Amino acid sequence: MNLPKVVADLVMAQDNYDSGAYANCFTEDAVVFDEGQTYTGRAEIKHWISNANEKYKSVMKPISFVEKGPESILTADISGDFEGSPIVLNYHFEFIDGLVRSLKITG
Repeated sequence: MNLPKVVADLVMAQDNYDSGAYANCFTEDAVVFDEGQTYTGRAEIKHWISNANEKYKSVMKPISFVEKGPESILTADISGDFEGSPIVLNYHFEFIDGLVRSLKITG
């Protein structure tokens, strides 16, 4: 599967539990929506993913990637230390200048 560089970098950072590299995939003022919470800016995103990595130890296996206008959707198999693992999640991305401007994670 041919993923944009920033998405491939994000998947690699997730699988390596590298919250700094993960956060660097986002713009300075990016927004992430996950599990009913909103995280704004690289610092909050880094804190959020660091906590999630510690709690869930999840890894991503991309299944598909589709571009739909301004939005791109990565569907991935997510496994880790959580009830119901593995699950399939959709990562709804908006990009600007090769970085993630917005990410919404849905089931």
